[in-house]
Amino acid sequence: HVQLVESGGGSVQAGESLTLSCALSGYDDKSGCLGWFRQASGKEREIVAAIFTAGGSTFYADSVKGRFTISQDNAKTTVYLQMNSLQPEDTAMYYCAADGSTWWEGVRPPTDVDFGSWGQGTQVTVS
Repeated sequence: HVQLVESGGGSVQAGESLTLSCALSGYDDKSGCLGWFRQASGKEREIVAAIFTAGGSTFYADSVKGRFTISQDNAKTTVYLQMNSLQPEDTAMYYCAADGSTWWEGVRPPTDVDFGSWGQGTQVTVS
């Protein structure tokens, strides 16, 4: 059973940076996908970024390309989301996701139904 614990959220000013971390336990999927999603108040959860466990290829939502970077450590026990040039529209609860399928690559952006395990979320507020 995979457990995911996010950390690193907070309140920042526009233009500043934050790095989110997601500690994984019980995760041994060597061919799946990890992701970061966010959900702003009153809106649906949306993909932010995803990374393939094998190979490390990545996907980014258009809204964060060039500003956010997803990565994982060599032991594949932590996945990170480096967020630069934060804007008020980035304000949301950010969720880490694991047990992701990979078939969507080249077909469509990943959605939350493509992932089987979720963390509790960490709040990011940009003013």
